[in-house]
Amino acid sequence: MKTGAKFIVLHHGAPAGPSHRAWLFVFVLFFIFTFAFTLFTTRDAAARTSAAAENSKSSLPNSVFDALLHYAALNASSTGRMSGDELSTVAAVLRRCAAPCNLLVFGLSHETLLWNSLNHNGRTVFVSDSAYLVSKLEEKQPSIEAYDVQFTTKVSELYDLIEYSKGELRGECRPVQNLLFSDCKLAVNDLPNHLYDVAWDVILVDGPAGYSGAAPGRMSAIFTAGVMARSKRGGAAETHVFVHEFDRGVERVCSEEFLCAENLVETKDLLGHFVIGKFEDNRNRVGFCSVSASSTVPQNSI
Repeated sequence: MKTGAKFIVLHHGAPAGPSHRAWLFVFVLFFIFTFAFTLFTTRDAAARTSAAAENSKSSLPNSVFDALLHYAALNASSTGRMSGDELSTVAAVLRRCAAPCNLLVFGLSHETLLWNSLNHNGRTVFVSDSAYLVSKLEEKQPSIEAYDVQFTTKVSELYDLIEYSKGELRGECRPVQNLLFSDCKLAVNDLPNHLYDVAWDVILVDGPAGYSGAAPGRMSAIFTAGVMARSKRGGAAETHVFVHEFDRGVERVCSEEFLCAENLVETKDLLGHFVIGKFEDNRNRVGFCSVSASSTVPQNSI
C-alpha cells in the first residue's frame, strides 16, 4: 500500500517587531536629550539676559563722564550757566551714586542734557513751570522725562509763607508726609502720582525763576525737596539736595528753614550742598531742623 506523498510547505513568518522595552528605551532617550537641550539653552539665554541687565545698570565710563563734564565747563562762564566748580560738585555725587541713581531736577537750564547724560542708566526727571519749554524739550529729546507744574507762590510772599509754614508744622506743612495729599501752600502736589513713590537719591533745585518779586521763586521747590528727603521709603538713608543761586535771599532763607544749616556740607560758588537723612522715627520731631532757623535775612536782599 502506497502512502500518498506528503508535501511540507515551508514559508517565512512575519519578522518579529521590536519589543515594548525597546520602544520605552527610545522614548526615554529622546526625553533625556530634549530635557538636556532645553536646560542648556535656557541657562545660556538667562546668562545673556543677566549680563545685559548688569550692563544696563553700569555707570557711564569714566572717560566719557569726564569728557562731558570738561566740555560743559568750557562754557561755564556764560551768563546763566553753572560754574565749573558747581558742575563738578554735582557730578561728583552722581559719579558716586550707585547705578541706577534717581535724580530729580527742578528747572530746565543749559545743564539739562548734561545731567541726563551723566546719570547714565539712572532715572532723571525734570520739573519746570514752563509748559512751552517742556514741550520743546520733549520734541527735541523724546527720551528725556520732564513735567510742567504750576507754582502758585511769588518771591514777594516769602516771609508770609515762612510764617504760615511755621504755623502748619504739625499740620499740612509737616516735614514727613505724602505730598500728593498735602494742602500746604508750599507743597508741589501736582506731579504725576508715581513720582512721589520714588526714593530720590539726588535733588537739584535750579528753578523756577526767582529774579523778581513777581517771579514764583524756589520756596516750593526747596520745601518739597526737604519733605521728599525726609519722607522717602527705601533707597539710601540720605538724600543729596543742591540749591543753585544759594546767595539769594529766597534760596538762603528757605534752605535754612527746610534743609537746615546742620545739613549743609559745602558751598561752591553759588551752589549749596545739603545731605539730609530720612526720618525713620518722627514721633518726637516737630520741625525740619534740630535748631529752628532765625530767618533774619533782610527783605531788601531778596
